[in-house]
Amino acid sequence: MTRFASLPVWLKQPLFGGRPLTITRQWICLPLALLATLSLIGINELGYERSAGTVKRIAATQETRATLHKLLALMLDAETGLRGYLLSGDESYLAPYNSAVSEVNQTLDQLRQSDQAHPVDPAALVALSRHVSRKLAEMDLSLKLRKQGKEDAWKFVMHTDVGKEHMDAIREQSAALIEESSRQTELGEQQILRSLLVSRLGIALTALVGLLSFYLYLRQSNALKLAGQREQQTLKQERDRLESLVRDRTASLAKLATYLQQVREDERGHLARELHDELGSLLTAAKLDVARIKSRLGDHAPEALQRLQHLTETLNRGIALKRRIVEDLRPSSLSNLGLLPSLEILTREFSERSDLALDTQLEAVELDESSQLTLYRLVQEALTNIGKYARARQASVLLQNTGTHALLTVSDDGIGFNPEQIGAGSHGLEGMRHRVEATGGRLQVESTPGQGSRITAYLPALSSPV
Repeated sequence: MTRFASLPVWLKQPLFGGRPLTITRQWICLPLALLATLSLIGINELGYERSAGTVKRIAATQETRATLHKLLALMLDAETGLRGYLLSGDESYLAPYNSAVSEVNQTLDQLRQSDQAHPVDPAALVALSRHVSRKLAEMDLSLKLRKQGKEDAWKFVMHTDVGKEHMDAIREQSAALIEESSRQTELGEQQILRSLLVSRLGIALTALVGLLSFYLYLRQSNALKLAGQREQQTLKQERDRLESLVRDRTASLAKLATYLQQVREDERGHLARELHDELGSLLTAAKLDVARIKSRLGDHAPEALQRLQHLTETLNRGIALKRRIVEDLRPSSLSNLGLLPSLEILTREFSERSDLALDTQLEAVELDESSQLTLYRLVQEALTNIGKYARARQASVLLQNTGTHALLTVSDDGIGFNPEQIGAGSHGLEGMRHRVEATGGRLQVESTPGQGSRITAYLPALSSPV
């Protein structure tokens, strides 16, 4: 008992039905599947190489047979044309003769080339060439005698059996070569059949090995299926928890961003009031004091009057700067005049500063105070971006009342941009989107490099104006 107590736990478990068998299957399945795959590939490649080589040899033999048949046909055409000319003296019979004779040598060259590509009996080919040459010489001799008018001579050559013997020898040698080609074709077909048989047996064996590997894999996968399901359930629960946490955090961040935005607007409004009241009163008092001093001096101190005039102009510029800063911080026209006059003033001043052709079309729409400020800030931010980056020649601001929504469109014909490639540090568009969505609206940005840009905002309206 002491000797076996120190053994590992997995060695104490049964070989079948326990963990060691699962581990053994796990290490056997992959090598078996890999072996089956490699064997299948090897068998297919080997069968393909053998079959492809055999098919090439069969094609060569078929070409050799066709060439031999062509040679026989040419020799028969030559002999027939020559006999027609010898018997009738008609020159038209020489045309097929000359054509056949000119092609015979080319056909013999083809046979020699095919003999190099697919070796046949060299002696038979040499004998065939010799008999063809003798037959051509015999026909050429008869033709020359006929043209020279030696009737007895060419008739004697014609009635001898020399031409027949040469033609029979040509047929015999051609038949032997054709038979050899047929035998080579049959051998190639038998080799292809053997390759196919080997491939069938190999594929069948490989399929059995693959089935065995698949069976072992199924046994293993069934054992792991329940564990996988439990893991998936755990992951689903964790994913649901994380998604819920992300939603809560996103909602919290959205509320925080809205709150910070509202605080920012409140601070800007407070700062605008302070600047308008305190700084405005100081600048106005200083301007009044300058006016009193100027009236006291009269025309007695021209240099002092010139200094006072310069001081007055400086105070006027300071008052104008204060007014512009106050309007940027919190547009008083929005509270005093309403949305449309404020947008008209904003677009007119932008057009004057930038020398940009700006088309403005505004329709009356009833919005709450927050939505009005959102639209104003949206137009302000969009025009600022156009002036800084767009390099546009024309722009337009369009405000439409659809009855249920206020539709704002700001577009330009500038250089445009790719909305998907905006840098991480560019928060202008995201700030616009958050402002619009915080009021229950929707923002859409459309732009293409070289084709300008368009910003469209949909904000819910309170009601349609009468």
